[in-house]
Amino acid sequence: MELLTIPGQQQGKVWLVGAGPGDVELLTLKAYRILKKADVVLYDALVSDEIMALVPQDAETIAVGKRAGKHSAAQDEINQLLVTKAFTRKNVVRLKGGDPFIFGRGGEELETLVDAGVEFEVIPGITAASGTSAYAGIPLTHRDYAQGVSFITGHCKLESRPMDWAGYANKQNTLVIYMGILNANIIQAGLMGAGRAADTPVAIVSKATTASQQCFIGTLGELEQLAASPALQMPALMIIGEVVTLREQLNWFNPAQSSTDVISAALLK
Repeated sequence: MELLTIPGQQQGKVWLVGAGPGDVELLTLKAYRILKKADVVLYDALVSDEIMALVPQDAETIAVGKRAGKHSAAQDEINQLLVTKAFTRKNVVRLKGGDPFIFGRGGEELETLVDAGVEFEVIPGITAASGTSAYAGIPLTHRDYAQGVSFITGHCKLESRPMDWAGYANKQNTLVIYMGILNANIIQAGLMGAGRAADTPVAIVSKATTASQQCFIGTLGELEQLAASPALQMPALMIIGEVVTLREQLNWFNPAQSSTDVISAALLK
């Protein structure tokens, strides 16, 4: 798709902002400051209502989020919107759930801005893996259980895509899978086929860091069954590895007592 620019127009700036995993209080101070002065916000489906409530009422908001099988806008259209808005608005915020550089296609969007000569800045956010594991009481690394961690995305056509299942099956590592619920059967078969034991602990965490958070705990041999639970709500993240056994001891978050207040009154002043 050829990008269209508007010659001679005074140009604005685009901020690529990570909104974090859901809890509004996990938004960074810099993200909050930039969001409060936005003229237009292009936001993803995973950005919480509490965070969107921080957007100025007179700002233009455009939903461009993607969910499995339910795309609000094609990536080329999002890229073009960013360029167009940068030439017609002063402060343009591209707001993404989690961190924009971890499975957020933020790099692709910035390449488009570079090609169009648009000024930009990146504000990182707490990625879903970090927020989810912390709120589920599951450390991603631990001296006794996991000396490394791998992040992969599971939403693509895994059956026709080369996957390093042998590398991902390393029992000394924790494996975190974004967007993998619909391919749970392929993930289970791939890891077990590469030698990961069926009794490897697994957690699927739904709506992490929010009052609706749920954890579904089981084993790799039960992964497909866990992912098919009718109680499971999106978004959800898979954590596979021995560190999951620490959840019972380290779990601290009580969703029933979670506050949904939009940042503290002191911060809003």
